[in-house]
Amino acid sequence: MKSTAADIGALRERAFGSHHELIRAHAALRPHKPAMIQDERRLSYAQLDALMDRIAAALQRDDVEPGGCVAICAATSIEYGAVFMAAPRAAAGVAPLSPSSTPQSLMAMLDDCGACIVFLDAAVAQALAPLRCSPRPAWVMLDESDFGVRLQDWLAQAGAQPRPEALDPDAAFNIIYSSGTTGTPKGIVQSYRLRWLQLMREPGHDYEADAANVNLISTPLYSNTTLVSFLPTLANGGTLVLQPNFDAVEYLELAQRHRVTHAMLVPVQYRRLLAVPDFDRYDLSSFVMKYSTSAPFAVDLKAQVLERWPGGLTEFYGMTEGGASCHLLAHERPDKLHTVGCPMPGHEMRVIDEAGRELPAGEIGEIVGRSPIMMNGYLNQPGRTSEAEWCDAQGNRFIRTGDVGRFDADGFLTLMDRRKDMLISGGFNVYPSDLEAVLVQCDGVLEAAVVGVPSQRWGETPVGFVVPRPGRTLDAAAVRAWANERLGKTQAISAIEVVPALPRSAIGKVLKRELRDAWRAPPHSGSS
Repeated sequence: MKSTAADIGALRERAFGSHHELIRAHAALRPHKPAMIQDERRLSYAQLDALMDRIAAALQRDDVEPGGCVAICAATSIEYGAVFMAAPRAAAGVAPLSPSSTPQSLMAMLDDCGACIVFLDAAVAQALAPLRCSPRPAWVMLDESDFGVRLQDWLAQAGAQPRPEALDPDAAFNIIYSSGTTGTPKGIVQSYRLRWLQLMREPGHDYEADAANVNLISTPLYSNTTLVSFLPTLANGGTLVLQPNFDAVEYLELAQRHRVTHAMLVPVQYRRLLAVPDFDRYDLSSFVMKYSTSAPFAVDLKAQVLERWPGGLTEFYGMTEGGASCHLLAHERPDKLHTVGCPMPGHEMRVIDEAGRELPAGEIGEIVGRSPIMMNGYLNQPGRTSEAEWCDAQGNRFIRTGDVGRFDADGFLTLMDRRKDMLISGGFNVYPSDLEAVLVQCDGVLEAAVVGVPSQRWGETPVGFVVPRPGRTLDAAAVRAWANERLGKTQAISAIEVVPALPRSAIGKVLKRELRDAWRAPPHSGSS
């Protein structure tokens, strides 16, 4: 039966439903509309729906039970997207894993999530091959290489229909493993209910407008940063343009060619895009909204995006674990670019001290939050789940962010730092973000990161790492002197190291642990 826009609106406004039902409805309403585009390939909604049926039927054939799990570890591709959307049609969860993880870490994550099938590509298969032994998950190759069964050979026959399965709202839709920047990755369990709630719109919402969206995806699909953009686009009937490997010039060409309307980018991508010499010649007038999350977004960079890039700019602050999120509509509040905005509707945030006591507005402390969108917990780690939670006097469950910040009189949140990154030097709290904000104002400095290192004299002392602007050279001693003239005595930077680039995760977070581990303080640095 052919769907109508009203049918899709009714589906979307249900208290609970499924993404794959919506895709089926879009396939009936607009079968030839592109769902995903990669290079010169296009997969329509009718083709996506049929492929999802074949994948779900094959999962059931291979005894993947409702509540079971499959894993995906590969570069972004149309096939990757189809598998991710198809697994819930068999009532299975998905564990998207980072291809940049070590083979040992990947095997540990596969064991932890209990995946019986893993979808991968040649690069990952080559890395895992030396560790492969029986019993291990079956390998299905998304890139048609011969390390395992090829996807086309594995699929159920054309026209196959999976058995209908009822979804448990509290079962795992996906398991996202933390980046590991703070230690061993943890499996964050996000439920079907959580993902559905992320689609909620007010009654009477214009779903036809959602279907007109063209979203350019350039961050990896194992990241929640990407999924909060990827999943709604398909559920809303929009079009995804996939860029598996981010390249600034290619990104601008894709945005112009496909008349992109929406994009989720991390701050370092914005910086690299704006640095393209002829950025302003590209026609980006189709953009309606750009989003950013996952890493600190410098005030000057937000201002440049607003000035040079058409369309609105929304910054999100939150965690994969959920809890509560803030959003800053930067185009509406240019006076608040130093903040990450206010809590979103239905989200509650509070500030607590080291002892877990709630602090009044204006005080600095750890941010905790609660909302309908919260993780079930860390897979197989109830102890670490408990550590991530805080309860108020009424017993309400909040998620601890590990971030230090404060709310201003208008309810806007200013982040100071990660709690683990804050250092105590000579008995004073020192926030690296304050020091970084000064360093990037120094002539010739493109980016900066500050970490605390052990000091016999002060307990801890700040060390700065700076990246020069293209074509510039920096004198470390001069940068340090310039910065310290503008910093308080308790904030004084003990050493500066000039580096070609800051180590980052795949979604742009600076890996400060790597900077700390690599630091070898010279005798004259003042850190002794």
